[in-house]
Order: sequence, then C-alpha cells, then structure tokens
Amino acid sequence: MSAAANPVTPVALVVGAGDATGSAIAARFAREGYIACLTRRSADKLQPAVDAIRAAGGQAFGYGSDARQEDEVAALVERIENEHGPIEVLVFNIGANAPCSVLDETARKYFKVWEMACFAGFLNAREVARRMVARGRGSILFTGATASLRGGANFAAFAGAKHALRALAQSLARELGPRGVHVAHVVVDGAIDTEFIRSRFPERYALKEQDGILDPAHIADNYWHLHRQPRDAWTFELDLRPYMERW
Repeated sequence: MSAAANPVTPVALVVGAGDATGSAIAARFAREGYIACLTRRSADKLQPAVDAIRAAGGQAFGYGSDARQEDEVAALVERIENEHGPIEVLVFNIGANAPCSVLDETARKYFKVWEMACFAGFLNAREVARRMVARGRGSILFTGATASLRGGANFAAFAGAKHALRALAQSLARELGPRGVHVAHVVVDGAIDTEFIRSRFPERYALKEQDGILDPAHIADNYWHLHRQPRDAWTFELDLRPYMERW
C-alpha cells in the first residue's frame, strides 16, 4: 500500500495549555483531525481538557513538562515526534503575567517571568524548528499580549519578557519563512473569558454579554486560520481585541 494511502496524522503541540485559550486552541486543531498534544508543568491539570477533546471525537494527549528546562523540552519534542508523528504546528502560549511595582519587584521573580514568557519560547521554537526546516513546512505561533507592544505601569517584568518574545518571533519569521516555516505572533489585547477574570474582575466579566471580552474559542479560530494560510499571503502579526476595547 502506498504512503499516500496511509497519511501520517499531523500533530499540534500547545505549550502552556491552560484552562481557557491554550485548551481551546488544542481543541480547535483536534477538531480538524490533528493530534493535540498539550503541555504544562502539571499534567494532572490537563486531564479535563484532554477528556473534553476525546469526548468530542478528537485525539489528545497531555504531558507535564517545564518549558524552561532545555533537557525536558528536547526530550518532550522527541517523544511526541516518535510516538505520534510530525509536529506541524507549535503554539507557544505561556503567559507569566504577574504585575508588581518596580519598587517591590525582586530579581528572582523578574528573571522567572522572562524565563517563562520568553526563554521558554526560544527553547520550544528551536527544537521544533529543527524538525520543521528539515521537512520544509510547519507553523510556529506565539501568543502575545498588550504588553508585547506597550509597557504599562507595574508590568515591567511582563512587558520586558513579552517585548522580547515578539522580537524573537520577528527574527524567526525572517529566518525560517524562506525555509517554509510560517512564524506568527498574535497580540491578544483584552480580557479573556476565564475564571480569573470572572472572579477577580466581575465588572469586566459582565461585559461578556456585550461581546466585550474575548472568547477563547474565537481566539482559537484565528490560530487555525494562521496555520492554514497559503504561503503567498502569510500574516506575521495579528491583533485580536473586543470591538469596545481601547487601544
């Protein structure tokens, strides 16, 4: 039987698969027939998302891994490629939003925010890019934030890390694009429909009824669109924000 008769199922790796955006992105790719591989530091926290994808008829697997540790990242990417198939899309979705006055910020926490929001993006992108370049295809999609473009008061650590992640994405796009790998950066500018927003900012969450906060499923639709763009019309940066959001 020919190879064409037994096509390999592509894999979507979502690093930082939280309960909202990351899980929604994984579910979106699974709905399109991709094997969704979800990672975060605690594998137990991934089970609800994995179960939901499987209940909907998709394929999903959860992995506990520290995205800041080079050895763990390399081992995880190798394991996924060996057990499931080629990683066709990497979504780097770690946030690390921890506001703090610069007067009270510690060197340890500042460095940790950078490790999570930027350095981990480099490690994961490098490991996946090595395989994508060899195959001449693939997508690497980075989740940015308002802080990627504007450093607000009390967000020195987060803004610094997110600015750096955007610069990393720009550099990778210019290097890897001509080699067949689509690199894009998504600026998610606004509150997202999450338990954190619901419990901490009820007045903001009330805007949900007016489409005033971002729906994770709608964010996920845009990631799928980016991945499926023809290479003669690739987007590098995409801004997503509710129609009533100030910017």
